[in-house]
Amino acid sequence: MSTTITITGAGGQIGYALLFRIAAGEMLGPGEKIRLRLLEIPQGLGAAEGAALELQDGAFDLLEHVEVTDDAAVGFDGCNVALLVGARPRGPGMERADLLAANAGIFGPQGTAIAENAAADVRVTVVGNPANTNALIAASAAEGVPVERFTALTRLDENRARAQLAQVLEKPVSSIRFVPIWGNHSATQFPDVSHATVDGRPVLDALAERVGDVRRWLDETFIPRVAKRGAEIIEVRGSSSVASAASATIDHVRDWVLGTKECTSAGVVSRGEYGVPEGLVSSFPVNFVDGNWRIVEGLEIDDWSRARIDASVAELIEERDAVRALGML
Repeated sequence: MSTTITITGAGGQIGYALLFRIAAGEMLGPGEKIRLRLLEIPQGLGAAEGAALELQDGAFDLLEHVEVTDDAAVGFDGCNVALLVGARPRGPGMERADLLAANAGIFGPQGTAIAENAAADVRVTVVGNPANTNALIAASAAEGVPVERFTALTRLDENRARAQLAQVLEKPVSSIRFVPIWGNHSATQFPDVSHATVDGRPVLDALAERVGDVRRWLDETFIPRVAKRGAEIIEVRGSSSVASAASATIDHVRDWVLGTKECTSAGVVSRGEYGVPEGLVSSFPVNFVDGNWRIVEGLEIDDWSRARIDASVAELIEERDAVRALGML
């Protein structure tokens, strides 16, 4: 047996950064044979075909087959893991409603194609932004597929948050635990250190020794930098995050498929937990157990955190309502 993995936008930079790590077994482990389907728009087929040739030349022991297509029915046929990477970026003069409408035209049909062609156990991770709402659109269009099969990537934000804490505290990233992301994958997101630990010690205590006024540092430095890290990278590098986005995608899917005892972050459908309206795809602290995700419940949320969570959720509601007004939900 092998796992069929479909990657949309496979000829793009994030797709290219993903392919070789997946083929090397970093996502599903060294014992799992894989088949890759590279789904692209016609203009991107050349880049995807070139990547397929490089995959062949890599002689990866785990890679059984690579197929390049611009046909969603072929791309999602028998798919077990779908990585929806390709999305319409925001262009000059484009309003949010225009961006949402453009992406609804991409992710709605992809959701339908997944429902009609993918394997019964398909797991879908939406990477293309606006990831939360794109996941909602795809899930809504995938008639018959449980909404729990759709997630949005917020692991990149969590990785950024943990890395920033590790740098300030002069500790390895591996020592930082429990830094969930709440809300939207956008500038309103809330990276929450309330329950975080460093080497088993509360991060808030460790920060107090380093930065003095912890709340002020969180408000003025930490939260803005995590939320705007993508823009910082564009300014410095001249293009958007690629390798780190691919790495976070691999982390997310590996934990979802193989399981983890750690609390991590994912955009998942709300059932009303923590006051988030039912049906929204919002980032929560989650565990991945037996191939399923579950929201970590029972966490205490203070008023300061509550306000930040509510602000990000309000943005998700606005996005949902804008797409609904377009008749696409």
